Amino acid sequence: MIFIAGATGFVGGHLVEHLRSKGLGMKCLVRSEAKAKSLAAQGIEVVRGDVTDGSSIRGVLGPDDLVVHLVGIIEEKKGATFQGVHVEGTANLVAEAKRAGVRHFFYQSALGADGGSWSGYLRTKAEAEEIVLSSGLEYTIFRPSLIIGPWDGFTRKMLDMLRLSPVIPIPGEGKAKFQPIYIMDWLRCIDKVIEDPKSYCSRFELGGPEQLSYREIVGMLAEAAGLKKPVFNVPMGLMRLSAAFLGAVLSSPPVTSDQLRLLESDNVCAPDAVERNFGFRPTTLREALKEFINKS
Repeated sequence: MIFIAGATGFVGGHLVEHLRSKGLGMKCLVRSEAKAKSLAAQGIEVVRGDVTDGSSIRGVLGPDDLVVHLVGIIEEKKGATFQGVHVEGTANLVAEAKRAGVRHFFYQSALGADGGSWSGYLRTKAEAEEIVLSSGLEYTIFRPSLIIGPWDGFTRKMLDMLRLSPVIPIPGEGKAKFQPIYIMDWLRCIDKVIEDPKSYCSRFELGGPEQLSYREIVGMLAEAAGLKKPVFNVPMGLMRLSAAFLGAVLSSPPVTSDQLRLLESDNVCAPDAVERNFGFRPTTLREALKEFINKS
């Protein structure tokens, strides 16, 4: 049985759909009653619980389970902190997995995860990795770059902004490089883990075949959406002031100060990482956008 924590997010939703299409059995951990009912209506076994509440997930796993842990947040909100979700949530799920003696534990981390990082997101992802690594369980850890595809939050936010704005705004110079990977390629990678977990007991960095600047990525998005507008570089200092103000008045600002800092640092891995470890060449960003941009 494949046990999925984080089944209702962007990546988890695609994984559930993918596994259903293959006729594979799964069980999903869900917090929300509405989302639980939606999954149950599709014939999917649902377990109500929350990884941040260890008592709510006690007894949910069995020895034949392959755990896929996708729970994560990209910004902190009231009641959901990086420490609580990434570190404590992972510790709780690992403790239950050890109690049950599960056959394999998969954890979705992030490219650039580093215990010494200034970024709370990247630091706590690294701390969660260490919990998995020291658990004694058979494990696989993915460290993906930006994952793009139908419904992904980054593309959706960018398209909304590009359609409303008279220009294409770029924070700072937009020179930091990223390596977007298509969700369909991520699914091909996890397929390999599910089919033969013992062959993938390691950490894997995942990225597309191109290292692209933020400016190039936004330009490709605009092109794919048929939006021809002038590019305007917004001074990073002004962006930080705006982010700080919006963060003080909005519960969910369009961008946080930490996210702006992430736009100033490269976040890349070897261009052939997926091909070398999983045996196929991933899709380029332009090719991926052609497939899904009108669905976003």
